Amino acid sequence: MIKKEMIAMLLAGGQGSRLGVLTTYMAKPAVPFGGKYRIIDFPLSNCINSGVDTVGVLTQYQPLKLNAHIGIGTPWDLDRYIGGVSILPPFEKNVNSEWYTGTANAIYQNIEYMESYNPDYVLILSGDHIYKMDYEVMLDFHKQNDAAVTIAAMPVPMEEAKRFGIVIANSERKITDFEEKPEHPRSNLASMGIYIFSWQVLREALMALSDQPSLDFGKHVIPYCHEKGERLFAYEYNGYWKDVGTLHSYWEANMELIDIIPEFNLYEEYWRIFTSGEILPPQFIADNSAIEKSIIGEGSTVYGKVYNSVIGCGVVIGENTIVRDSIIMNQSEIGTDCVIDKAIIAENVSIGDRVHLGVGEEVPNETDPSIYDCGLVTIGEHSIIPSGLSVGKNSVLSGVFQIGDFEGEQLSSGRTMVRGGDRK
Repeated sequence: MIKKEMIAMLLAGGQGSRLGVLTTYMAKPAVPFGGKYRIIDFPLSNCINSGVDTVGVLTQYQPLKLNAHIGIGTPWDLDRYIGGVSILPPFEKNVNSEWYTGTANAIYQNIEYMESYNPDYVLILSGDHIYKMDYEVMLDFHKQNDAAVTIAAMPVPMEEAKRFGIVIANSERKITDFEEKPEHPRSNLASMGIYIFSWQVLREALMALSDQPSLDFGKHVIPYCHEKGERLFAYEYNGYWKDVGTLHSYWEANMELIDIIPEFNLYEEYWRIFTSGEILPPQFIADNSAIEKSIIGEGSTVYGKVYNSVIGCGVVIGENTIVRDSIIMNQSEIGTDCVIDKAIIAENVSIGDRVHLGVGEEVPNETDPSIYDCGLVTIGEHSIIPSGLSVGKNSVLSGVFQIGDFEGEQLSSGRTMVRGGDRK
C-alpha cells in the first residue's frame, strides 16, 4: 500500500455567489487574481512549498476553467506518478449518489481516495483564500501537542469576530470551546478553515456523522470531536490572509498588491507562487502612455494611462484612455478615449471607444445591493460594451449590448443589466 505522511484535501467547488457575475461561468477558485494568477494558485503553491505533494482538489460548480487551469499539476510540481494532484468531482455510486452538500460531506465522499494513501494526517484547505503558510510548521505543532485536530486561527478585531467560527483556547493553545459565528463572541481568535486531522480521528468522525444533512466542519465535525474529548489545538497564524469572497474584498486584495510596501508580497524568491499561464510576449508600453503604481500582465499593450490598477495578461488599453483604481482581467480590450474609474472588468471583455465607467453619485444597486457595492462597476466575462456609453457606480453589466439598449446612452448608478444567453 502507498504510504503518505500527510495529504491535502482542497475544497474548490464553491459557487462564490458573492462575487456576482465574476463567477457566472467559473468556480470562485478559478477567478483571476493579481494580474497573472488564479485564486487557487495560492493554496496549491503553499502545498508544494510546504512539501505536501499529494493534493485532492474537490470540484463541483462550473469546474471547466478550474480543471483546465490545474491540468496534471505541472506548474506546481504536482505531476507525480505517486501522489500529485487529483481532481475529485462528485460521482455516481451504487447507492446514495449526491452532490457535495457541505464541506465535510465532500471529504466524506472521498474516503476511498484518502485511504488509498494510508496517511497519518489529512490537511483540509479552502481554495478561495489569499495567503502564504508553511503547512509543515503547522504539522510540527500538531505533533508536538499530540493533537487530534489542529485548527489554524488568526486574531481578528472583536467587532468582526461574530462573522467567523471562534475558538477559545488556554495559554497552551488547547481549545476549550468552539463557537460557530457567535452573536456575543468570547474570543477574537477566528478559524481560518484550515485543519490538520489525525487520519483515524477524521475517518471516525466522518463515518459517525455521515447521515447528517449538509455535513460541515465548523457546524458538525469540530463540535463532534470536541464533545468526544479529543485533543483540539489552535495554531495561531499572524501573517497576511484574505478571504476574497466579496467584490470589495477581492478588489481590496488586488489593490494591496500595488502598495509601495505591499502587505502581501508576490516577489519573495523563497516562497514563490506558481501558476499555469500561456507563453506570451513582453508588454508593450507606447510612447505617449503613462503607468503609475500598477501591475501589468505579460503580453499587454498600453497606449493610454494606467494609475493604481492591476492589469491582466494580453490586455489592450487604447490611446487617450485613462484607467484608475481598477482590475482588468486577461485578454480584455479597452477602446480609445475611455475613462475607467474603480471598475472590475472580467476576462475577454470588449469595451468600445469613449466609454466612461464609474460616473455619477454612489447609490445602492437595484438587484443585489450587498454584492455590488463600494462604488465599483462590474463587467462580466465575454461582455461587449458599445462605444459612447456612460455607466454609473455600483452598476453591473454582463452580456452583449448595443448603444440602443440604453436610454440616453447611459446606465445610471445602481443599475443591473445581465443577459445570460449572450456568452460567446
